[in-house]
Amino acid sequence: MNVLAVGSHFNNIEIGCGGALLKHVQKGDRVILFVAATAGMLNSDRQEAGREEVASRNAQEAAELIGGKLIMGGYETMHLEFEDALNARLVHLVEREKIDLIYTHFPDDAQHDHRSLARAAIHAGRHVPSILGYRCTWYQSEKPFVPNFFVDISDVWEKKEEAMRKYQSNSGRVKEEKIAYFKNDAANYGLQNGVSYAEGFQVIKWLER
Repeated sequence: MNVLAVGSHFNNIEIGCGGALLKHVQKGDRVILFVAATAGMLNSDRQEAGREEVASRNAQEAAELIGGKLIMGGYETMHLEFEDALNARLVHLVEREKIDLIYTHFPDDAQHDHRSLARAAIHAGRHVPSILGYRCTWYQSEKPFVPNFFVDISDVWEKKEEAMRKYQSNSGRVKEEKIAYFKNDAANYGLQNGVSYAEGFQVIKWLER
C-alpha cells in the first residue's frame, strides 16, 4: 500500500498520525510525508521569524525515524489557500506515487492553513479509495473533531513521542504540554477500544475492495 500523509506545518503529521504511519511501515507499506508550508511565522517586516533550517532538519530526522520519505512544499506559513498551484501539485503527487490512502487535517480544523490543505488533499484524492482526517491542535472549531476510526498504536507510542520530540530543538516547537495532551488523547482512545494507546481519525472516505 502507498500511503500519503499531508500536513500544513512541520510537526503536524507526527502529532496527528505518526503512530498510524509507524504501523504502516511495520506492515511494509510505503509512506510519504508532504509538509506544505515553511517553518515559521512572518514578522511585521515579512521576514521569517522562525528557524526554518532547524525545523527542516528536525522534519527529516522525524521522517527517518518513522521510516517515510519527506517532501517539503515550501509554501508560506499562514498563506496556504485552496488554489490551483497547490491542488495541481497534490494531484500530481497522488497520481505519480499511486496513493491508496491519504491522512490529512480534518476539514473543519480551526486553523486556516490546516483547513485549506485538507480541502486540497480531498480534491487531489477524489480517486483515492480512503481518506482519513486527523487532529493536531487542541483548538475548538464550529464542528468538533469526532473520531470514528481508530488505530492501535500501543507498541509504537514511544517511537511516536520520540518523533514529536525531534522538534524541541526548534525553539521548543512541540512543548511538553502538547505531548502530554495528545498522549492523554491516545490513552483515552485506547480505553475506548481496549488497548493502551490509539490514534483517532474522522473517516472522510473509506472504500473496501
